Amino acid sequence: MSAIPAVIVIVPQAAPGQRGAAQRPAVSEALGERSVLAHTLHNVMASSLPMIVVTPPELAEEASRWVARRDVLVQEARPGPAGPREFHALARGVAARPDASGWLLLPADKPLVRPTVLQAVARALDDHAVAYAAHRGQRGFPLGFGAELFSELLRLEEDDGVRRLLVRYPAVSVPVDDPGVLQPLDSEADLVGLRARWPEVAAMSAHG
Repeated sequence: MSAIPAVIVIVPQAAPGQRGAAQRPAVSEALGERSVLAHTLHNVMASSLPMIVVTPPELAEEASRWVARRDVLVQEARPGPAGPREFHALARGVAARPDASGWLLLPADKPLVRPTVLQAVARALDDHAVAYAAHRGQRGFPLGFGAELFSELLRLEEDDGVRRLLVRYPAVSVPVDDPGVLQPLDSEADLVGLRARWPEVAAMSAHG
């Protein structure tokens, strides 16, 4: 008997930004004993859901430290703003894993999203075309899509494409007691603030 196709977690990495003299992206920064990226990937692995990391060439080696090279998809930079857009990376990941029963989008800079949250959103795709984690009524990550949206996901080029999908298909909110689904890491201040709270946050995650 063949295995039932699994929901795949697609983890897009942003291209390097201008963070300090080393110009390292947030995902490479230390957070406790691991990098931001390592925490994100560790949580995905703990969920037992398969994953694929969509990464620019300059970050492929780092991603390969944590996941098998067959699960690292290198995406060349596109014209325009540096690095792959998240939703274009989603399209690439879907194309690389076409037999999945669904796909979860989890950006690499989401190190606090718990394994149980990933599992809960994946289960919601059994009955819904679109599902997302929500904390106190606010939409966060992961954002999930069912297999019936395969053709439309392949055609995604811009962020607006996903917004149109969210309008066309009823999306189910999966309430979770996990503020990490909303945690931004868009600036140095975000990272400094998270580091200051890290011992407390890590302890809560370990029990969540």
